[in-house]
Parts: sequence; structure tokens; C-alpha cells
Amino acid sequence: MQQPGFFDLMSFGPGGWGPAMLTGALVTLALALCGFAIGAVFGAVAAFAKIAGGRIARTIADIYTTVLRGIPDLLVIYLFYFGGSTVLTSIGRLFGHDGFIGLPGFATGAIAIGIVSGAQHTEVFRGAFRAVHRGEIEAAIAAGMHPFLRFRRIIAPLVLRYALPGLGNIWQIVLKESALVSVTGVVELLRQAQVGAGSERQPFTFYFAAAILYLVITSLSSITFRQAEGYFSRGVRRSR
Repeated sequence: MQQPGFFDLMSFGPGGWGPAMLTGALVTLALALCGFAIGAVFGAVAAFAKIAGGRIARTIADIYTTVLRGIPDLLVIYLFYFGGSTVLTSIGRLFGHDGFIGLPGFATGAIAIGIVSGAQHTEVFRGAFRAVHRGEIEAAIAAGMHPFLRFRRIIAPLVLRYALPGLGNIWQIVLKESALVSVTGVVELLRQAQVGAGSERQPFTFYFAAAILYLVITSLSSITFRQAEGYFSRGVRRSR
């Protein structure tokens, strides 16, 4: 019996794996978006602590970035998922619940990825703030802008302009790290490819299809970040 070809397996018709692979790609994209957003929040807070915080805040931020950048990402996911489930199970037993209580795999994975990427966000934001010319901030102060308006109109747009190239790199890293979340039971793109490969016994076909989908996502992401860089660099003279 002849095995089905690539387009037969990836079709959207009866017996095709197209819908399942596309769903896995959407789960991957959702994981990456959530993790990236969470990481941006942690990174902004830690960067602020390093720039304007006191000694204790700076120390905590330094420990955060050092530890999270030195521990493998998969280990962080394991610690959050199994550690958090163990804590919930212990709390449940105090209230008479008998059995294991597991954390939601998607939420746990997104938080773990976000906290890990937050360490990278921190350095990107801190470097971008240092790149802002001091005279631009002093001019805003001289114009009488209060701190919030100064941050919204001057500091935030300039920091984002300088941070975008680094944020684009972090996004690509987060996108690839989303494949690690499959250890929590989440069926993302790579996990779906593994399921299809085992079911149809054609691993190359499914992994090749997964690679194509990853490349599509990364290519569209690169275009988006380039457009964002162009938008925030309006009015800036580029050197030739």
C-alpha cells in the first residue's frame, strides 16, 4: 500500500492533518505572545529597579537577571509546573482534598517563559534607556512636563525606538522556547508534529511541515518588527 504524500497528509480534507497542525501553530503563537508580554512587564520593572531603584531594588533585579539567565529554560518550566503543582496539592490536602492538583499547562508555560525572557527584556530596556540622550530629557523638564507626560511623550517612545531590534531578537527566542512547554502537556506545534509523526509513521513529513510553519511565523514577525522600527524612527536621519 502506497503511503500518502506530503500534500495528502497536510490537507484540510478527510484524514488530513492540516487543521491539527494549524491549531498547533496558533497555540505556539499564543504561548509566545503571552510569554513575551509577561517578560516585557517583568523586564520593565527590573530595568526601572536597576536604573532608578535603591540598593535593595538593584540587588533584587541583579539577582533576578543573573539567576534566570544562568538556569536552562526547560528547568525553569519544570520547576514552575511541578513545584507549583506540589504546592497546590499540599494546600489542597490541608482542606481535605485527596489527590494531585496540577497547574494549567498553558498558563504555567507562558508564565515560565515570560519570567525567563524578562531577564533578557531587562537588559534590552536598560540599554535602550542609556542610549537616550540626556539633553532630550532635560529639554522636556525645562518645558515643564510633569513626570508622567515626560515618560509618555519623550522617554517611552525613545526607549522603544532603541529597544526594538533587541526585542525582535527576544521574540524569536521566545517563539522557539514555546516548544519546551509541551512537557506540561500543551499540544503546541512541535508536539502536534510528534503526534502526527507517530500516528502516520512519517516523521520527516510532519517535522518538515512544522519547520515551514515556524519559518512562516518568524518571517511575518521579522516584517512586523521592521515596520515597527520604521514607524518609531520617523524623522530620524539615517546614516548612509
